[in-house]
Amino acid sequence: MEDMFSRTRSLLGEEAVNKLKNSTVAVFGLGGVGSYVTEGLVRAGIGSLLLVDGDVISPSNINRQLYALQSTIGRDKSELAKIRCTDINPKCKIDSRKMFVNSDNIEELPLGKCDYAVDAIDDVKGKKAIIMRCRQLNVPVISSMGTGNKLDPSKLVITDIYKTSKCPLARVMRHDLRKLGVDSLKVLYSEEPPAVNCHPPASVSFVPSVAGLMICGEAVRDLING
Repeated sequence: MEDMFSRTRSLLGEEAVNKLKNSTVAVFGLGGVGSYVTEGLVRAGIGSLLLVDGDVISPSNINRQLYALQSTIGRDKSELAKIRCTDINPKCKIDSRKMFVNSDNIEELPLGKCDYAVDAIDDVKGKKAIIMRCRQLNVPVISSMGTGNKLDPSKLVITDIYKTSKCPLARVMRHDLRKLGVDSLKVLYSEEPPAVNCHPPASVSFVPSVAGLMICGEAVRDLING
């Protein structure tokens, strides 16, 4: 008899599906990248999600963010993510927090109960707080570098932070993490030189979304093979 995960089970097997059902993943940032990470995770059968974002939907989000609609402008991304995830899989336990993460508040989050974490925020201080807290708690983490000003999703790759190039955000993170004694970090970044140079970064619908689903796939494979 078919259920919502019957086709996933056919591909991954019963043991892997049960592993995902019993896993908890934290997603920091629910924008262009993080909203698609979250979508992929809940549709893959992750049993529990910790979703963290302090922002609300603005009109400029509509071109690339999953929760951004004309009808959701001004609403909390964390609230919208919980509503959508629950509608997809009512059995998925969702802990959504409206907060901008930093080194002062990250210990308020139950990150130690998570099996995996995804950093999809664009604030350097926040990213470092997430990474260092995950290292302290021995929680595997993957960090998204910049997808703004990029046009070619085929140039997205998953590698170590110290093997990155061309990405301005990755350059800053390499410098800061080296000073913090971090010797490795799994990241997604683009090998494409910026298509334009502007601030705030330019964006399209199909680069952040691909990045998010790639990160989701990496997280799922890590969880079922771990």
